[in-house]
Amino acid sequence: MNRPPAHLARRLVQLYAGLALYGGSMALQIRAALGLDPWDVFHQGLTRHVGLSFGTITMIVGAAVLLLWIPLRQRPGLGTISNVFVIGLSVDAALSVLPTLHSVPVRIFVLMAGIVLNGMAGGLYIGARFGPGPRDGLMTGFCRRTGRSVRLVRTCIEVTVLVVGVLMGGSVGIGTVAYALAIGPLVQIFLPLFTVPGGAAVAGNRIVSGGVQHGAEGPAPVLRH
Repeated sequence: MNRPPAHLARRLVQLYAGLALYGGSMALQIRAALGLDPWDVFHQGLTRHVGLSFGTITMIVGAAVLLLWIPLRQRPGLGTISNVFVIGLSVDAALSVLPTLHSVPVRIFVLMAGIVLNGMAGGLYIGARFGPGPRDGLMTGFCRRTGRSVRLVRTCIEVTVLVVGVLMGGSVGIGTVAYALAIGPLVQIFLPLFTVPGGAAVAGNRIVSGGVQHGAEGPAPVLRH
């Protein structure tokens, strides 16, 4: 049955609002300067060696990861392509207006706000059902092609980018641990609230992203833009 235009409009608004919020939440975590998630440690490490902004690096890495979808036979959706550009642009825009923080209590509060908003943003853009982000799709593609578990593939990818990011000077700290522990449960909360009717993004207590049921082997997935 064809959905009315209002249904599509809601999905589009939700998609782009979620992606913009995702970039803004990343900027909050960067300004908190208490440690980033593995992929952003990698992005930050790259910014220390090339004369490009954090958002530009995010877009370049996202596009490069998207190229890896080709041999994995993954098909990007509108959300996948939009993810590459909107998050990069929004994180740079947010960083341009957010001041450098010095007070430790304020930095802790900003870190917590960034992580919670990141989980909400993930629920918004995944719930719009326009396709997973490039990095999440890389994970699900490897799962399909290798037959390995989501947990193993995700861990291997994230440990790799984390180690490389640290070697390049990326920031690791309490924020890295807090993000890893909190983001899965947060997405588990927000995704059912924001999933647009008409497609299964939640199956029981398992989050479904890119055709793979995350959470079937343990904690909810660590969200990746």
